[in-house]
Amino acid sequence: MSLPPIHPIEAESYRILAERVDLSAWPPLSRAVVARVIHAAADVGYADTLVVDEAACAAGVEALRAGAPVVADVEMVAVASRRAGTVSLLAEAREQAEPGVTVSATAMRLAAERWRSGAVVVVGNAPTALREVIALAAAGRFAPALVIGLPVGFVGAAEAKASLRDSGLPAISNVGERGGSAVAAAALNALWRFSQGAR
Repeated sequence: MSLPPIHPIEAESYRILAERVDLSAWPPLSRAVVARVIHAAADVGYADTLVVDEAACAAGVEALRAGAPVVADVEMVAVASRRAGTVSLLAEAREQAEPGVTVSATAMRLAAERWRSGAVVVVGNAPTALREVIALAAAGRFAPALVIGLPVGFVGAAEAKASLRDSGLPAISNVGERGGSAVAAAALNALWRFSQGAR
C-alpha cells in the first residue's frame, strides 16, 4: 500500500509543532510516535509524558511489516487506524462477556485466544482492556509484539499504564490520565507509516 501524499494543512501543522517543541533528542521511531501523538491532540505536553521505547517501536514496525494482526479495544481506534488493518472484537465480546468482566476486557481475551503471539494491541479508551492484556501476558496466554497503551480517564487509566510499564511487555504509554482513541491510533499510525517505508 502506498502512502498518501501529505496535505498542505498537515505539513503546516508539523511546521508549527517543530517551532513549539524540540523533539530532536528522541530516536527516529520514537520521535515519529511522539510527533504524531502531539499532532493528533494539539498538545505539546505529550512530549513530557509519553514513555516510548525505540526497541519496542522497532518490534511494532517489524510486526506490521510482516502483516501481524492489529487489535484495538474500541471501534474508534480501529476506524482511526484502518489502514493498518486494525480490528475490534467488541461485537463478539458483547455476546460472550461474563458478569463482572467488561466487554473491552472480554475482547482482549478473545484476541489472546485468536492471536496468542505476535499481535499489535492498541488500547485508547478502556483501562480494563489494558489490565486484561497485562494479566493475560503474565499468565502466559498472550504475547503481543507491541502494546500501545494510552487509555484516557480519571478511573484507572494512569494506574493501568503504570502497570503496563512495569510488566516488561514491549510498550508505548504515557504518564497520567490523558490519552484516548485519537492519540492511541496516532501512535499506531506513526509506526504503520514506517512499516510502509516512510522516514
